[in-house]
Amino acid sequence: MRYLETKKARIEIIPMIDIMLFLLVFFAMMVLKMIPTSGHVTKLPTSSTAVTIPPIKLLVEITPEHTIMVENHVVTLQQLTDLLRQRDSKKTVVTIAGDQNASLQTVMSVIDAIKKGGATEVALSARSMSHEQDSQKTAP
Repeated sequence: MRYLETKKARIEIIPMIDIMLFLLVFFAMMVLKMIPTSGHVTKLPTSSTAVTIPPIKLLVEITPEHTIMVENHVVTLQQLTDLLRQRDSKKTVVTIAGDQNASLQTVMSVIDAIKKGGATEVALSARSMSHEQDSQKTAP
């Protein structure tokens, strides 16, 4: 009559641990993809003609305080020009990521400093208008 006895149910914890570790890794990877490469939060202006550009070789950021940052270091316009002269600036693609509140004069000064450094390819970073509309729909 031993086979008629009911066994007490057990919860196997090993598969549950595997699933939790998988979820932890998944969310960690997703969070890392969300962090911008520069580590600074910049509210880019929008443009209806924005297109994806090749990987950035040199990112110049204009912060909301109108300071200029290159590779996480605050630089002056002269230092930016000197940095580009030290590199092979003819082959350096420079992308300017300015805050949406950055003044046009600051942007033009940065472009002038880049051109003095010898770079011939300059791009302005912007978010697509459709991306902006999607984020406005989901905002409360």
